Amino acid sequence: MRNASSLLPAFFLWLPLIAIAAHLFEEFVWPGGFPEWYRHYPPGRTAKVSTRFLVIVNIVFAALALTPPLFGATTKGYAYWLVVAAIAGANGLFHFVATVRARQYSPGVVTGILLYVPIAIVGGVELIKLNDVAPSTALQAVLLAAGYSWWSNWKHSRSIIA
Repeated sequence: MRNASSLLPAFFLWLPLIAIAAHLFEEFVWPGGFPEWYRHYPPGRTAKVSTRFLVIVNIVFAALALTPPLFGATTKGYAYWLVVAAIAGANGLFHFVATVRARQYSPGVVTGILLYVPIAIVGGVELIKLNDVAPSTALQAVLLAAGYSWWSNWKHSRSIIA
């Protein structure tokens, strides 16, 4: 696999982390309110999900987003970039579906749709086109993102109280 990293701008590896920072700002600061919103999603149910748990999950995700810049413009760096971007893209889709389903703004939907989804799709396609990652690596990233999304939904549904 040839390394075409010189064709990508230097900030490319930082895009997921920048998007995560913007997303967390939307969820927790302005307009904020994600923990309370999440506790009442899906509509008509209440879950016992602590703000602490949500913060820890997001700290781990932000730390994972530091991995691509640490590996740099390498096959490993781009593979980790795809994993982070795919998880973010899945999260953006979650916010969109939740907003439609609840007919209520989900804190995080704006950055999820305007940043997470396009970064994942456009960045992933570019990495494949430039031969910086194999299509099988992209598939693995998508499967990891789907697995994380499933786990997150499962974790949320198990904490439901009637």
